[in-house]
Amino acid sequence: MKLLSGLDSAALSPSDTVGESGAWPGVADPAGLLSGITEWLTGYGNHQTRRTYAEGLGLPVTTADIGAWIRPRTGAPAEDQWADAVADYAQAVVMPPAAKPAGRTGPPPAARGRLRACHWLRWCAANGVDPTMATSAQVKRWLRDLESAGAAPSTRDRMLATVKTMYASLADAGLVAANPAALDRRRLGLAAAAASTSATVTLTTRQVRALHQAAGTPRRGASACDVARSVTIVALFTLGLRVSELCGLDCADLHVTRGRRALRVHGKGGKARVVYLSVPAERALLEYLALRADGTGTELVTGAGRRTRTSDLPLLVTRGGRRFSRQAIWQLLRRIAASAGPDLVGVAEVMHPHSLRHFYVTAAVEAGASLEHVQADVGHASIDTTSGVYDHAARDPARSAVDLVADAWHLNDA
Repeated sequence: MKLLSGLDSAALSPSDTVGESGAWPGVADPAGLLSGITEWLTGYGNHQTRRTYAEGLGLPVTTADIGAWIRPRTGAPAEDQWADAVADYAQAVVMPPAAKPAGRTGPPPAARGRLRACHWLRWCAANGVDPTMATSAQVKRWLRDLESAGAAPSTRDRMLATVKTMYASLADAGLVAANPAALDRRRLGLAAAAASTSATVTLTTRQVRALHQAAGTPRRGASACDVARSVTIVALFTLGLRVSELCGLDCADLHVTRGRRALRVHGKGGKARVVYLSVPAERALLEYLALRADGTGTELVTGAGRRTRTSDLPLLVTRGGRRFSRQAIWQLLRRIAASAGPDLVGVAEVMHPHSLRHFYVTAAVEAGASLEHVQADVGHASIDTTSGVYDHAARDPARSAVDLVADAWHLNDA
């Protein structure tokens, strides 16, 4: 049998597959491991948080990928335990189980992306590592492979944190002897010094304006609904949302409070907050929803292809009517930035949804907003985090003395 696409077609013979079910190459007890991970995920009340962590580990988050991973029941205890474990996992991440098991084996299917093969559980499957027996040396080797694949230090740090948190739960449950990901982040070069400047690009108001205009520019093959969706995504990001929060929005989250339209945003740790819509964000969102509703937009479906109540549907959907993934949002922003002209030259390749979140914080503070209000807007747990984002962002050039110094020594030939 072969690994699923994305792992360079590395072949595994039946003897290479450990475990009676053969469902998860390299894992002695696939059902036990998946059940332990599911137990950890269900500790988070926010379903989008569960999906985000699962996806970051390399686990499936779509019905199609579940169908490629599940195996038919045969009556054998191991097969039945695996089927039950998959069903419990699917329920935890709010996915209906596949209607027809495909019987295909391989590592956990994961979302497409350049780092897909390096998600921890897929990396383990490709390297013959049983995650329940992983060592710190193997985790370090995984981090080196992530670096070789082009993952930034912040990305490696985030992925390591997810793996570390998972193993802490598995250790508490007695499924692993120790936490192999409990490593010194500073020694690994992943923890930045407290006073360092953030690596996230700090956008100017002119660049954000150019990005918004580029999103609204008609392009070949794009419908009016496609263009309206792009404008809406950019406009909503200027409200300071996290990418996971944007992907997790449902139609029911749009409401009116205190006489103004707002979004009920579900942030980290299941904490909800109210985010008021700015004039451009409200205009863009209402135009997009109108286009989608009058039949010129996307057919709205659930993961299983069934129609459902409007209030239960994602607020933003792809052309196929599915909820956006973080990777899809990231790729869309970079495509828009690449088409935005000279204002975003040199920025498009490093554009990240967090760039717009940082822009919200810096622009709000520099406009005179209080840190307490900005903290509430963006959902930071501590005002120190809000202050840190602003303090560590690249300063406005107007706040630098570099030009004054240059004027003091440089002779202008003109």
